[in-house]
Amino acid sequence: MTQPYPTQTSPLADPAPAPQPPTTEPPAGKKRNTAGLIALILSVAGVIFSCIPGAMVIGWILLPISFILAIVSLFMKDVGHGQGITALIVSIVGTFVAAFVFIFVLADAVNDAFDPETVNVADPSGGVAAPVPGAEGTGSEEAGSSRANPLAIGSTIQQGDWTVTVNSVNPDANAAIAAANPFNAAAPAGETYLMVNISAQYTGANPAGATPWVGVDYVTPAGNSIHPTTVVEPEPFNTLETLYQGASTSGNITLSVPADTATEGTLAVSPTVFGSKVFFAAS
Repeated sequence: MTQPYPTQTSPLADPAPAPQPPTTEPPAGKKRNTAGLIALILSVAGVIFSCIPGAMVIGWILLPISFILAIVSLFMKDVGHGQGITALIVSIVGTFVAAFVFIFVLADAVNDAFDPETVNVADPSGGVAAPVPGAEGTGSEEAGSSRANPLAIGSTIQQGDWTVTVNSVNPDANAAIAAANPFNAAAPAGETYLMVNISAQYTGANPAGATPWVGVDYVTPAGNSIHPTTVVEPEPFNTLETLYQGASTSGNITLSVPADTATEGTLAVSPTVFGSKVFFAAS
């Protein structure tokens, strides 16, 4: 019986296709994190509103909303998280800023609601002048009670447990500020650093002592108030030092003021947190 020949495979036939690994599409770019963007906008707006006394409530509402949205945005997948992280940081820092501003606004409100203690004044020659009425704007012509009749540099004021002296005023302290710390920024264009040296003595009898709080603002000839700026000045006034009866401390407070009228304004000095403002000449 004839045996069949084995089947031959043609060398020209196409070989069986080799198995191919599964193909994957390249990942698409991350989508915009809308929640993070909204949180960032709300957090910035919250900080701004919280610094405006008449609109602080709006800031208090926006900051917690932005905080919650920022946290939600961080758990969203396939989206960028940079804006959410920024919003979270801004909302947290903004909350501290809002609290800080609220404390100062509350202090001003309490100051307006209650009549502060009488402020006694001593001129640089040592003579004791008549007491200055408690609040500014009373119409009194006593020295220091208004910008029109400021005290001279070197005068001493006493209120409650504190005696404060304005020792000197440097209306052009740019070089001193620059030398005090290389990281200090130069005064903005058109402005100059004005440095006020003050002394504060604690005359109270609290056995635990007290820390000196002296408020110093610069009031321009047009009537605008300028608060102290954040720089590292030489021998800064130390508001954290605890003083006991009879002890005193001295130091500098710096303000950035218009350069062309630096010597024409006045200084509004408050000896205590809720104290009256007493005006000193800036030169």
